[in-house]
Amino acid sequence: MTDQSSLTIRPGGPGDAPTLLRLLDSATAWLAERGRTDQWGAEPASIDPRRIAQADAWAAGDGLYLAEIDATAVGALVVGAATDYVPPATEPELYVNLLVTDRAYAGRGVGAGMLAYAAERARERGVGLLRVDCFRSPDRALVRFYESCGFTATETFIVERTGRKPWTGQVLERRIG
Repeated sequence: MTDQSSLTIRPGGPGDAPTLLRLLDSATAWLAERGRTDQWGAEPASIDPRRIAQADAWAAGDGLYLAEIDATAVGALVVGAATDYVPPATEPELYVNLLVTDRAYAGRGVGAGMLAYAAERARERGVGLLRVDCFRSPDRALVRFYESCGFTATETFIVERTGRKPWTGQVLERRIG
């Protein structure tokens, strides 16, 4: 587990799109090495025009945060409005659009620390609901991770993708008190 004093989280900005793409590329490569291409495929985000545009938009917005250890970006968090492919919330919420960590720092609390940070942003905004969605693999690894961080699984959904298998997702929520 990371010593909380060594993990810092800062707002991102337009200059952070390459860092975001690096983190996505690293996570995609890690998943592909393990034969887990159902989530993000095997191609780097940094060569996909759609993912590059997405990273640029997230970096230009006000919902990107980067986790750093010793001035090295080890995770990215994007919060904002829910994506259009998930069932809408019935109350005001803050939505985790992206959580990605550098697998070289696995087990050091980066993801959990960023989710705690997202909960604080929700609390500051007076919002009582924090939601996220993730890939729902047969082993439910990501679902279990979010549950270990205080989230409860709610709806499942399927995203149809041109030229690829459908993507099965899980929505999870956490009450903010």
